[in-house]
Amino acid sequence: MFAHGGAGRQRDETVTTPLQLSTSLPTFVARDPGDWSHLTEFARAADVAGVDRMVMSDHVVFGEHLEAYANPANGGARGGKQPTGPDGAWLDPLATIAYLSAVTTRARFATNILIAALRRPVVLAKMAATIDVLSHGRLDLGVGVGWQREEYEAAGLSFDNRGRLLNHTIEVCQALWRDQTVTYTSEELSFSGIHQMPKPRQSGGVPIWVSGTVNSRSMDRLARYGSGWIPWGDDAADVESGIERMRTAVAAMGRAPEGIGVVGTLRSVRSDDGILDLTRTMEPVARLRAAGVTDCRIALSPPDRRADLTDFLGEVVSAFRSASA
Repeated sequence: MFAHGGAGRQRDETVTTPLQLSTSLPTFVARDPGDWSHLTEFARAADVAGVDRMVMSDHVVFGEHLEAYANPANGGARGGKQPTGPDGAWLDPLATIAYLSAVTTRARFATNILIAALRRPVVLAKMAATIDVLSHGRLDLGVGVGWQREEYEAAGLSFDNRGRLLNHTIEVCQALWRDQTVTYTSEELSFSGIHQMPKPRQSGGVPIWVSGTVNSRSMDRLARYGSGWIPWGDDAADVESGIERMRTAVAAMGRAPEGIGVVGTLRSVRSDDGILDLTRTMEPVARLRAAGVTDCRIALSPPDRRADLTDFLGEVVSAFRSASA
């Protein structure tokens, strides 16, 4: 099913943040499978095998202009393609995380990314806090503005103002997670003397990971609210350069970049016969670590036999630990 040469890596002593391994959960498909039990099986196996974090995507609705996904000007990925078509089945990530956290004990869960501005802020704050409490503090929220105009229009929101809407959503959530009595005033919303309990299990609230390219708006968002950065577009493709520019931008805004987590991508490398070559797959780990990546994310195709899933994921985790040691 996979090949592993077991070669270790030298630790870069200048990097102190523990390197973590994340994998995506396939919570969307082109055609509704009817039975989603494979998600539970994957989550349980990943939890046992030692995967650090499982991440899942978000879309609420789709319009019919999916070519916008390839337009960086709208927040899309250059040359990218929306994977399912407008009638693909997409599970809500927060509801899915709530369900899967109940059948796991250790691994963290994250959105990658949640289009948070589509949710009413006080409701999102309550949902996230509830999941965090019941999962014993295993939730991260990766957030971004998205790329699809129709999604905002269907929610009665301004696509052109999506950046400010996202900031507003994060501000309200973090105030409700942090303060016992909350007063908040902005162009969008004003309230005073508001209480919301319980608070998240994690000190300071649910960690926010900000997605985006290195531009003034996303870097301001990261500097003000972010625990971590999810590079997008060209900055994800050349993450080393992206990290350097991110750190410069954040420092210029008065935030010390040390301690900001960074996502980097590991691509599965397969041999000519289709077997996952773990040695080659893990070759970039040392380079990503040295550049400042703290969370290596990989998409994995599980073995055909579900009975082999825990062993398969265990081999992936073992190879990653060796490469990052």
